[in-house]
Parts: sequence; structure tokens; C-alpha cells
Amino acid sequence: MSLKIIVLAKQVPDTRNVGKDAMKADGTVNRAALPAIFNPEDLNALEQALQLKDEHPGSTVTLLTMGPARAAEIIREGLYRGADGGYLLTDRAFAGADTLATSYAISMAIRKIKDYDLIICGRQAIDGDTAQVGPQVAEKLGLSQITYAENILQVKDGKITVKRRLERGVETVEGKLPIVITVNGSAADCRPRNAKYIQQYKHAKTVTEKQEATVDYTELFSNRPYLNLTEWSVADVQADVEQCGLSGSPTKVKKIENVIFQAKESKTFEPTDHNIDELMKELILNHTIG
Repeated sequence: MSLKIIVLAKQVPDTRNVGKDAMKADGTVNRAALPAIFNPEDLNALEQALQLKDEHPGSTVTLLTMGPARAAEIIREGLYRGADGGYLLTDRAFAGADTLATSYAISMAIRKIKDYDLIICGRQAIDGDTAQVGPQVAEKLGLSQITYAENILQVKDGKITVKRRLERGVETVEGKLPIVITVNGSAADCRPRNAKYIQQYKHAKTVTEKQEATVDYTELFSNRPYLNLTEWSVADVQADVEQCGLSGSPTKVKKIENVIFQAKESKTFEPTDHNIDELMKELILNHTIG
């Protein structure tokens, strides 16, 4: 059976490069000050979707992401790996959303898409670590869900079999389609970009990106409709603006504190067996390891 799969993906700040300007005064992330990357566990989710596409001829993989105009790069990254298309939710009214407002906006977009069998996303995003958006989307759409997925074993006869990775072991569960699946970072890594797809989709753009471009590719977009990435606003998905962004976010940041780690002392060891042995003993004695 062919499948229609939606992958929820997020562009997140690279937490390896967090500086003093990472947060705004209102407690929201200053995304403009940080390099942006594809959320790691969403890449694991994308790979699960692409594997299903490989196993079920005729299947399609569509990315759905929410963010500023630059988040369209997430869709292109998906296309470079084998996805078929994508939607960007972008509107000033979406800014500052917590998990409740985010899941509401995403659920409204999925209602507009309508036709799907599977919704797959990463367990959590590295800029929040809440693991709430996937389950909240399932609840808002009235769908069942399987969390902590490590491998989608089979989709057959309207049912899906999934291996879950839990804290103290694994379990195999079955669910009925349509369903929401959240994927662990322990799942298979996403395949690399495909050179053929990079050449095919490198000029794929949203309406906003076309308007900001310095080169006119009007004829190219007319001749190759697949290069037109869909961009939706609050109005396009018929969302209630009061439930979006900051106004729809009951979560409030009470306090922001910058923590800077500084070494109080340092030691230099020559790379000899004796010195390494002494270092290991010291680390064990002060309970750094062991």
C-alpha cells in the first residue's frame, strides 16, 4: 500500500554556539543571533519516513515546518534527501509560541492538508526539550500516538508496528492508521543529501524568498512547478490568532540566568602510562567517574 506521510520538522538554534545574546528580554529565543540547523531528532524521523517510502512504492513524504522565512531551508534539506514537497507556516502572529500554540498552529495546517496516513516527528527539539508538540498535535487531531519510536517495523493492512526504545528496554507495539509517531535520537541516522536532488531542488523557494531574491527566476518557477514551496499564514490555515504565538502561549519565562562555567584549576599530564594511571585514580576518588 502507498502511504501519505507528513514529517513535522523544526529549524532550531545550534546549541553548540549559544552566547550571551541567545535570549531576548521577553524570554524567547533570539534566533537571529544563533546559527540555525535541522533539529536532530526530526532528521531521525525523516529517515523513518523515507524508509517507508522506499518500501511502499507510490508513497509521498511531505515536510511541515513553522518559523520565519529562513525556515524554508528545512524543506529544501528534506527535498535534498528524498522528500516530495513541503509547507512553511510563517506569520508574525506565530512568533513566540510555546508548545500549546505551536501544536495548535501545526494541527490547523494538517487539517488543511487533509489527506495523510502517518504524521512523524522527532521526540523533542533541542531548543526546548519538552517532547510535547508531537503528542499535543495527536490530541488536537483526535489521533492515537506512539512515542519513543526507534524503528518502524511494518505498515500493513491499515496497521503499523513500531519498536519503542524505553529507559529500561524496548517494546513492540501496534497501532491503526492514521497515527502520530515520535522518533528517538537512537533511531537510524538520516541519509545524506543526494547530489541529483540538490541539483533538482536548489532553486526551490517560497513566495517570500522569491520576493526577496535579487535574481529573477520567474520563468524557471513557471516551467517547474515543483520548485514552488507552499507558504501559509494564520489566515491561510484558518487559525484563531488568539491561540497562536505569544497570545496563545500560557507558558511564561519567569527568569533567565546566564551560567558561565569557569575552571578553577588545571593540571597538565605528560602522556605516559604512569600519569594516565594516576589521573584515572584521581577521577575515581573524587567521583568524577565510576
